[in-house]
Amino acid sequence: MIVKTYGSAVQGVEAISIVIEVNVAPKGTQFYIVGLPDSAVKESERRIESAIINIGFRFPRFRTVVNMAPANIRKAGSAYDLPIALGLMAASEQINADLLSQFTIMGELSLDGTVQPIRGALPIAIQARKEGFKGLIVPSQNAREAAMVNNLEVYGVTHLREVIEFLQAPDTLQPVFVDTRAEFANGLQHFDIDFNDVKGQYTIKRALEVAAAGGHNALLIGPPGAGKTMLARRLCTILPPLSLQEALETTKIHSVAGKLPADASLITQRPFRSPHHTISHTALIGGGSIPQPGEISLAHNGVLFLDELPEFSRQALEVMRQPIEERKVSISRARLSVEFPASFMLVTSMNPCPCGFFNHPEKACTCAPGSVQRYLNRVSGPLMDRIDLHIEVTPVPVQALLDYSDGESSAVIRERVLMAREIQSARFRAYRGIYCNAQMTTSLLRKVCQLNKDGENLLKNAMQKLKLSARAYDRILKVSRTAADLEASEQIKIEHLAEAIHCRSLDREDWWDK
Repeated sequence: MIVKTYGSAVQGVEAISIVIEVNVAPKGTQFYIVGLPDSAVKESERRIESAIINIGFRFPRFRTVVNMAPANIRKAGSAYDLPIALGLMAASEQINADLLSQFTIMGELSLDGTVQPIRGALPIAIQARKEGFKGLIVPSQNAREAAMVNNLEVYGVTHLREVIEFLQAPDTLQPVFVDTRAEFANGLQHFDIDFNDVKGQYTIKRALEVAAAGGHNALLIGPPGAGKTMLARRLCTILPPLSLQEALETTKIHSVAGKLPADASLITQRPFRSPHHTISHTALIGGGSIPQPGEISLAHNGVLFLDELPEFSRQALEVMRQPIEERKVSISRARLSVEFPASFMLVTSMNPCPCGFFNHPEKACTCAPGSVQRYLNRVSGPLMDRIDLHIEVTPVPVQALLDYSDGESSAVIRERVLMAREIQSARFRAYRGIYCNAQMTTSLLRKVCQLNKDGENLLKNAMQKLKLSARAYDRILKVSRTAADLEASEQIKIEHLAEAIHCRSLDREDWWDK
C-alpha cells in the first residue's frame, strides 16, 4: 500500500514542500529511503522503529521504500522522522490515512516517541499556507512560532501518540492561536538598557544619534574603559521600531538558524549581534555544507557590533565588504545556491594603539614608534571606506560619573530619529531599495546634497587643510544631510558640514601625529 505524507525542506530562509511517499510491499524485508537524504535522514529508521514499538504499534517487517520528492533537493536533518513514521503506520494499515493529505507534518522523534523541536518552523508554515494545506503539525515548542502565520491551523504536539489520536479523532487537539499584531505590539520598545544610563559623552551620543537617523555605519575609537561597548549596546534603543514585515523577516532568519528562544513566537526588537573577534569568516558570513545564516544575517534589520576590530582576522573582515553594499549575501555550493538577507548597521570599536592609551589625556602611550599606524592598518582601506562615522571616545571625567541626575533618555532621542527617518522616507519614495541617507548612490548624492557657496568653501578648505582622503568626501555629504534632517532643514548648513567633517578623524593624514 502506498501512502503520501507531506513535509518541508528549508533552503536559505525559504521552505520547499516535500512529498514523502511510503510503500510497504508484502515481499522482502529491506528498508530503503531514497530521494537524496543525508545521514540524519537515513538514520531515522532506527529512531522511528523504536518510537513505534514503544507506543504499542508494530514496525512493518516487509519491503519498505520511502521516497522523498522532489528527488533533486537534498533532505537534511532529523525533522522528517514524524511524517515518515506516520506514513509507515498508515501504509501498514495501522492508522487511518484520510487526514494525512491535509497537513504538513514535521518533527524529530526520540526513541520513546517524544517529539523534539525543529528549525525553520516559520518558513515551513508560510509555505504550507501557500501550498493550500489546511494545517501544520509541529512540535509544541515550535507551535507559537508557526502560529504567527494567519489562515493556517497549527497544532503543537509533544508525542507521537498525540498525533495518531488526532488523526483518528481530530477533536483531541486544538489549534494554537496567536494574535500576531498584539504579540508584535506588546514586544515593541521594551529595553533593559537606556541612554540615560550613560554619564557625560554628549558628543558621542550625538554622533550615534546621527548614525541611527541616517543608517550610517560607525567606528568608535578610544582607550579601554571609555564606554565604547556601553554606548554601542544602546544604539538599538534609539533606532526606529521594527515594522511587522521586518519582524517576520528577522524571525525567519533566527528560526532557520535555530536561534529563537524556547516558545518564542516573534522577534519584536532589532537584533544586536556581537561576535567574538576569534570568529571564522564562515561563521560571520554564513555557509557550511548545508548553508546556514551567519552573524551578518542574524543582524539583519539590526546592529552588528564588532568589538576590538583590528583583532578580527583579515579574511573575516574582507568578506563583509560586498554584503555591506548589497545588503544580502549569496552562498553557492555544488548542489545549491542560497541567498540570505544582510541589511544591518555596522558598528565597530577599537583601541587607538596596541597598548590602548594613544592620545589619552592622563596616561602615556608605551607603544613603539610607528606601531599606531601599523595597528590601524590592520583594517583595510576598502572596509574603512564603508564606515561613515569615525568617533573618538575619550574617558569620562570623574565629576560626570558623580552626577546622579538622569540624562536624556532613549525615548526622547528616538523621537528625533523617527522624525529624520520620516523625512528620508518621503525623499526616497520614488527610489527602489533606498530607505535612508547611508544608502544613497553617487548620482543621487549630487542631487540631494547640494551645498551653497559657503558650504562648498568650507568643505574645500577642510579637504585641503586636514588632508582628507577622497573617499571621505561622499561620506561627509551623507552625514551632513542626516544632521540637517535631524533639524528638519531643507538646506545643508555650515554647522551640519562641520559636524560631519569632525566625524572623519581617521581620514586625516596627521591623526597619528597628534
